[in-house]
Amino acid sequence: MSDRSPPPSSDTVTAAVDRAEAAATRRRWVTLAELVGVAGLVIAALGLWMNWSERRADDAIKQAERVSEVKVRTLVKLKASGSGKALTLADAGHDVQSIDIAFPKPLAIAAQTDIEPKIDAGWFDDALLKMTDGGPDDRTGRLPVIITAHYWDADVARQDKAIYDITWETKGRVLQGRELKLTGIKLRDRAATPARLEAVWAREKPKPIK
Repeated sequence: MSDRSPPPSSDTVTAAVDRAEAAATRRRWVTLAELVGVAGLVIAALGLWMNWSERRADDAIKQAERVSEVKVRTLVKLKASGSGKALTLADAGHDVQSIDIAFPKPLAIAAQTDIEPKIDAGWFDDALLKMTDGGPDDRTGRLPVIITAHYWDADVARQDKAIYDITWETKGRVLQGRELKLTGIKLRDRAATPARLEAVWAREKPKPIK
C-alpha cells in the first residue's frame, strides 16, 4: 500500500489560485484605501494649516492697522499763530495742555518745562543776536528745538515729542540796534533725541559773515 497522497485535482488548484488572487486583490484595495485615507488626512491638515495661516496673517494685518491708527491719532503737529515776540502753539486734533522745550546745548539756554503752548523770543533772542552780530542787520534762520506736547486722549495722559524749527528774522532799528522776530515753526523730525538735535543745530546755526 503506498503512503503518497493523490495529486490535487485541477479544480482544487484553480480554486486555490483564485483564492490567492482574491486575497491579493483585497490587499491591494486595502492598501489603496489606506493611501487614500492618508492622503485625505494630509489634505485636511494642509487645509487647516492654510486656514490658520490666513487667519493669522489677517490678524497681523488688522493689528498693524490698529497700531497705525492709534499712532496717527496720537501724533501731534503743532502750528503757530502770531509773529514778532511770541508764537501761540496749537494742534487741531488735540487739546494740548502744556509743552516742554529743549534747546541746543551749545546755546546754554535753559529748558522750558510745563509751560503754556507758546514760544517767547525773550528766551533766546540775546543768544541769536550775539551769534549774528557784526553782519547784515537783516538775516533769517532756523532754531531747532525739541518740543514735547502733553495732552489727554480720552482718559489717557499722552505726550508727543518732535524736533521743530523756530523760524526767525532779524531787523535793524534806527536807535536801538537790531531786534529778533519770530515768524513761525515747522515740524522737522520725529526722531527727537538730543544727539539728533545737536546734529541739526550744527547745520542750521547762523554762519559767521566774512
